[in-house]
Amino acid sequence: MPSPLLSTRDLTVRFGGHVAVDHVTCDFHAGQLTAIVGPNGAGKTTYFNLISGQIPATEGSVTLKDREITRLPVADRTDLGIGRAFQLTNLFPGLSVFENVRLVMQARRKKGFDLFSMAAAHDGINDAARDVLLRVGLWDLSGQSVSELSHGNQRKLEVAMLIALDPVVYMFDEPTAGMSVDEAPVVLELIAQLKADTSRTILLVEHKMDVIRTLADRIIVLHNGALAADGPPAEVMASDVVQEAYMGKALEDV
Repeated sequence: MPSPLLSTRDLTVRFGGHVAVDHVTCDFHAGQLTAIVGPNGAGKTTYFNLISGQIPATEGSVTLKDREITRLPVADRTDLGIGRAFQLTNLFPGLSVFENVRLVMQARRKKGFDLFSMAAAHDGINDAARDVLLRVGLWDLSGQSVSELSHGNQRKLEVAMLIALDPVVYMFDEPTAGMSVDEAPVVLELIAQLKADTSRTILLVEHKMDVIRTLADRIIVLHNGALAADGPPAEVMASDVVQEAYMGKALEDV
């Protein structure tokens, strides 16, 4: 089997006497979408934060493409290929839809700090931003201020900005949170399209079992910060201990 794109080894973080993530070891391979599930407080978002660099690890390591990145800051991890979408949208609300995507592309291509005055001179960036917005169905809203967008369109824009980063690891933390039943399928379809690129890997924190059944190739279950189960969706969901202890309520709701 080829080397994983991303690995964690005994990844741990303690806050005082509380162990929020407890020696989690996992490999994530190209062409795979892994859903990370578990009850509230299980450590899912904290595990994400350790991978993307929002918080430092107490023990263990994070490796991206055979390079250890455990002590690197967020910006360096982003440059190396980790792209993160948050449970709450992380956008520039005072700028237009187009400017949000263009700024990400300029930063990604290291075009300097004069982002506004020099934007027209950056060959290809405007066209590339337009292509991304067309891909996510937001080109018709490209001139609109982000603050005026619906919540669903803000989530779509966040996916567009992730695509603009061109990461090798896509990380989605509850991408449909707060979305209406009409808005959610559009974002899920965008994630499905990203999954078709088998050179990348996708990590997805999600509570909705129907979403996980549709998208996931693999499920890992966290409980009290520790890895409780890891395997194909059907196998993990069929496990008595997982259904009863970790996903019972969600499964009853489906």
